[in-house]
Amino acid sequence: MLPNSPDRRDRRYPFAWWFGALVALLAVSTGGIATGQDTVGTASVRGVVQRHDGTPGAGLRVCIADTNQCAVSDGEGRFGTLDARPGTRRLEVQLEPGVVLATREVETRAGLTSEVQLVLPEVGAVETSITVNASAVTTPDEVVTSGVRIRNREIAKVADGMQDVSRYVATLPGVMTGSADFRNDIIVRGGSPLENLFIVDNIEIPNINSFANLASAGGTFSLLDVQLIEDVTFLTGGYPAPYVNRLSSVMQVTQREGSREKFRGRATLAYAGAGGVLEGPWGGGNGSWIVSGRRSFLDLFSNNLGTGGVPVYYSFTGKAVRDFGSLDRVWVTSITGLDTVRLGPSDDLDPADELNTVDIRYSGFRNATGFNWQHIFGSRGVGLLGLTHSRARVDSTVKDLVRNGPFAPGVDIEQRLAAGAVAFRQDATEDETTLKYDLTLHGNRFGEFRLGATQKRFVNNYITLSPLGYDGPYTRVPDINPINLRERITAAQSGAYLQGTHTLAPRVRLTLGGRFDRYAHFGKAHTRFSPRAALRVGLGGNLSWNSSWGLYHQLPLYLFMSAFESNRALRPARSEHWVTGISWVPRPSIRVTVEAYAKNYKDYPASTQFPQLSFANVGDTFNVRDILYPMSSVGRGRSRGVEFFVEKKSEQNWFGQLNFAYSRTYHAGRDHVFRPGAFDRPFAFNAVGGRRLAANWELAMRTSYLTGRPYTPFHGELSRAQQRGIFDLDRVNALRLPAFFTLDLRVDRIFRVGDQTAVVYAGMQNVTGRKNRSTVSWNRLTNETGPSDAIGRFLIMGMEWAF
Repeated sequence: MLPNSPDRRDRRYPFAWWFGALVALLAVSTGGIATGQDTVGTASVRGVVQRHDGTPGAGLRVCIADTNQCAVSDGEGRFGTLDARPGTRRLEVQLEPGVVLATREVETRAGLTSEVQLVLPEVGAVETSITVNASAVTTPDEVVTSGVRIRNREIAKVADGMQDVSRYVATLPGVMTGSADFRNDIIVRGGSPLENLFIVDNIEIPNINSFANLASAGGTFSLLDVQLIEDVTFLTGGYPAPYVNRLSSVMQVTQREGSREKFRGRATLAYAGAGGVLEGPWGGGNGSWIVSGRRSFLDLFSNNLGTGGVPVYYSFTGKAVRDFGSLDRVWVTSITGLDTVRLGPSDDLDPADELNTVDIRYSGFRNATGFNWQHIFGSRGVGLLGLTHSRARVDSTVKDLVRNGPFAPGVDIEQRLAAGAVAFRQDATEDETTLKYDLTLHGNRFGEFRLGATQKRFVNNYITLSPLGYDGPYTRVPDINPINLRERITAAQSGAYLQGTHTLAPRVRLTLGGRFDRYAHFGKAHTRFSPRAALRVGLGGNLSWNSSWGLYHQLPLYLFMSAFESNRALRPARSEHWVTGISWVPRPSIRVTVEAYAKNYKDYPASTQFPQLSFANVGDTFNVRDILYPMSSVGRGRSRGVEFFVEKKSEQNWFGQLNFAYSRTYHAGRDHVFRPGAFDRPFAFNAVGGRRLAANWELAMRTSYLTGRPYTPFHGELSRAQQRGIFDLDRVNALRLPAFFTLDLRVDRIFRVGDQTAVVYAGMQNVTGRKNRSTVSWNRLTNETGPSDAIGRFLIMGMEWAF
C-alpha cells in the first residue's frame, strides 16, 4: 500500500455511489404527498381535537389561519403536522361548511413541533373560541432522550450575571465547566470540550466565544448577545442523524427576528461590556432586521488589571429575514468577534506570581456568515438550503522570561521582555465553507422522513512555531517536539443522512436513521457510517419511557493533525451512546426526567511519547503550545452515569431547574490503562431559578456542588532540579481537589415609563466566599507547588434600557 493511499478499511463505502443515490432520492421525494418541517426555519403544530364533553372531534378540518396548511382529524380526533412561521399563530377548525371557529394565538417556535389539545366549545355557548392546551417544555420532535430547551429569559436572568449561554448549560445534568472562573468551555458526560457542535440559525460555528485559539471550543465570553437569542436546544447524548458528527453534544441556537411593526432599541451595560440592539421592519412588513454590537469597557478606566494588560473585545451580530410569498423565506445571519489581550509582568504584580515568567500577546478574529433559503412544497414538505462561510484568525506570541536567567525583582520589566525567548508563535487562519440541504417530509401513515447532504471545504494557512520545543509537565526531558509549521492546507468533508420515524402503535414511536461522512485530507480519505435509533413508549398519565442508541465520529482538529507528520495518519475518533430513561410531564410547564447512559470511546487521539496521556484529558486551554504532541488513534474511554432532572418553565411568577447526577469517567492512553478522566466528578448538583417578588422586583439564584476534580501530583525532586513542574506519571489523576461549591444571587429592579423599560440589577458570585481549588500548579519562581484558587466573592452589576 502506498504511504498516502487511503486505508483499505475506509474504502468500504463508495462515496460517489451513495452520494449520487441520495441526490436522486431527494429529487424523487419532492414529488411525494406529505407535509414536513426542518429543524431551524419552521415551526410545526399537531395534536388532537376534542368536543366539550371529551369525545374525539373526528373528521374536522384543522388549518393554520391565513395559510393553505390544513389537516383532517382522524377517528381519535388527531390531526397531522402543520407547518407554520415561527411566532404566534391562530388555528381554525371547520365544524361544517361556512362554520369556522378560531383559537386564540398559539406560540410556535423554530425547529419545534408543538403538541396542542383543541377543546371545542359547547354548541350555543356564549364563548365561541377554541381552548388551546400546549406544553411549554417541548424539544424537537426527533429528540427522544437527553434534550433540553432553554428560553431566553432563563439565560438572561441567570444569577452569575454574565448572560452566557455556555455558562448556563454548564448547570444542566451531565454538563460541567472544564476550567475555572473566566473560561466557559463545557464538558458533556465525560468528554473533551472539543467534542461539542454549535449551530446558530442553521450556521455551524466552530467556536461561539471570544479569546479563543484555533484549537479551542471555549473562551471567556460568548459572542452571542442574549438579547437576540430566542431559545436554545441542547442535546447531551443520543441525538439524531441530521446533526453533523460530534462525539458529545449539540447546541442549537435560534436567534429571534427583529420587529416587523416599528423601530426599536435596547442598551445594556454589564460586567462583560456595554452594547446596544437596534431592530425594525423592512419590505413593507414582509421582513425584519436586527443588529447588535458590544464592546468591553474596562480599558477605558485602566491599562492594567494586574495581569499586565486589559482584555479588549468587540462582538457584532446581525440578522435579516424576508418572506417572499407564503412559501419562501430567506434569512442571513452574521456573527463577528474581535479581541486582544496582553498577559505578563507589571510593576504592581506580586514578584512570586507566575505571570512574571511569561509575556503573552494575543489578538483574534472570528466571523461566521450564513445564507438560508426555506421553501414549503405546499402540502408535500419543507426544504432548507444553507450556505455558510466562517473564518477564524489568531495572531499570538508567547515569550519565556525565565529561560535566559532567573527572575530578579530589580530587573527592569522592559529588559526582561527584551531578553525573553520566543517559546511559541502563531499567525494562522482557518476558513470553512459549507453547503447543505435538508428536507423533511411527513407521510401520514407512512411516518416522517428526513434526509439531507452536506459538503464542506477547508482552507487553513498555518504559521505555527515552537522553536524551544515542549517542556510541559508530562515530559522529563525538556525541549522536545519543536514545531516549524508553515503550510497552506486544504481539506474536504462530505456527509449525507436519511432518517425515518414511524408510529408503531398509538403510544410507540420508533426513529431509525444513519449518516455517511467522508473526510479527505493529506492525500487520505476516511469514510464512516453512523447509525442511530430511538424509541419512545407512552406509559400513560403523561409518562413515557425513552431510549436511544447511536455511533458518532469526529475528526481531530486540523491544527493537531498538521503540527507533526505522524499526526496526519490520525483517524476519526468514535463514541457510542446508550441512553434510556423515564420522562414525566405532570403539567404543561413542568417536566421530570431520570436517565441512565453509557458512553464508549474508541480510536481517540493519544500521545505516542507519554503512554498515560489521552487527548480527552487535556481540556481546553488558552495556551495551545501545551496541547500539541505527536499522537496516534489508540485511545479509549468510557463514561457511565445516572441523571435526575426537574425543570419548571416560566409561568406567571417563577421558573427554574434542578438536577443531580452521579457519573464515572475513565480514559486510557497508549498503555491501555484506564484511569479517572481529568473531568471525572462523580457527584454533581445544580439548581438555577428566578422568581418575581413583586411587580417591579425579581430575584435569581444559582448554586452548584461538585466533587473535586482529579489531578496528577508533581514529582518534587525532578521539578525542583529542572525548575519546572514535572508530573509523577506513576500517579496520573490519582488525587482529588476538595469539593467545589458556589452560591450566586442577583436582584433586579424594573422601572417602566410609558412603553419604555429599564432594568437595574446587582448580584454577587460565590456569596459564601468559599475558596474553591481549581487546579494545582508549579511556580517556576518559587520552585514549589501551589494551589490555584477559583474566584472569591465577586460583585456583578448592570443595567438594560429598552426603547
